[in-house]
Amino acid sequence: MSDPQQPDDPWARWRKPAGQEAAVDRPKKEKSAAPARAGNRQDRPAAPDAVAPAPLADLPPVAAEAPEAAPKPSGTLGVRKPPAGVEGKPKKRPLRGGALVRKPFERAAVNVKKPEKPSSTARSAKAPAARPAAMRPAVPAASVAAGSEPSGVRLSKVMSERGLCSRREADLWIERGWVFVDGVQISELGSRIDPAAQIEISTEAKKDQAKAVTILLHKPVGYVSGQPEPGCTPAVTLITAEAQLPQPGDPEFKPWMLRGLAPAGRLDVDSTGLLVLTSDGRVAKRLIGEDSDTEKEYLVRVSGQMIKGGLELLRHGLELDGKALKPAWVKQLNEDQLHFILKEGKKRQIRRMCELVGLKVTGLKRVRIGRIRLGDLPMGQWRFLRADEAF
Repeated sequence: MSDPQQPDDPWARWRKPAGQEAAVDRPKKEKSAAPARAGNRQDRPAAPDAVAPAPLADLPPVAAEAPEAAPKPSGTLGVRKPPAGVEGKPKKRPLRGGALVRKPFERAAVNVKKPEKPSSTARSAKAPAARPAAMRPAVPAASVAAGSEPSGVRLSKVMSERGLCSRREADLWIERGWVFVDGVQISELGSRIDPAAQIEISTEAKKDQAKAVTILLHKPVGYVSGQPEPGCTPAVTLITAEAQLPQPGDPEFKPWMLRGLAPAGRLDVDSTGLLVLTSDGRVAKRLIGEDSDTEKEYLVRVSGQMIKGGLELLRHGLELDGKALKPAWVKQLNEDQLHFILKEGKKRQIRRMCELVGLKVTGLKRVRIGRIRLGDLPMGQWRFLRADEAF
């Protein structure tokens, strides 16, 4: 039942007492808005059941909190310092690029026992874990061993001994991956193989070898065969299109043919005759290899008096640089001319041999190397080694 002394108010249970509502829910802009709201309430007719609010004059005064006055600056401008006893935070200096120095992350100290490092003997005794069979490449059972293995023979040496190419060419082909041993591609220098293994070269190697040329030059006096000496000109400068003696079937001379061209054998600066220049490693190995026995024929003009038994000493019995010379074929054609056939070619060998028997060489001409003769090739000119010729 409703209270008979008060009219029915459906909002009574949500309504706060007049004094509490004014004290708690007082708006901030009450001073400016109160007269306007009061005037509006007077103009409106009062609701029949509404309870009249308490007049504003009866409300208890609320003391307004005065804002804290900011300290007025006095004196000149300066750096604001922290109060005594309070340490200011250190300023962060920027790194190169503008980034700030960050405090390193501090990890909690945890007592973790580190595993002990195995000794050198334990590491060497411990074998590496083998990879699964699916991860290992399938390599045929070739007779190839790593370059560090002591067994086997170097691949480049075997290729040179079989006449496939020179050792220098073999190393170049191996680096380029042009050599296959028992079907396995070899690309590591120093690899060792079984001497009886099957060796094949790629098409690229065959094309590279086909570009090699061999040139026969009639070298004049005053040109050096190898490294140029002061005041002398290398013989390779004579290889020009104008100095070529053309033959049927010869290729056209191109400047790129000079690339890799080197003398295969020595001929002194004051000597003349046949000089071979080649970029074919097989030819170079046959002429100047360690086990080469290619004959070289010379006509030698001498002066002086030969000692007794000197001709026999020239044929066999002399030594140079503490090493005995190989047997040579020597014939005396007349008083001032000798005919030599050697199977080796030490530096200035014939001149030094003649000095040992009391002779001085005044002229030397090489007329043959192996089965290739100088023939009627004019001095200062050159020609290609024909396909039907071999040393």
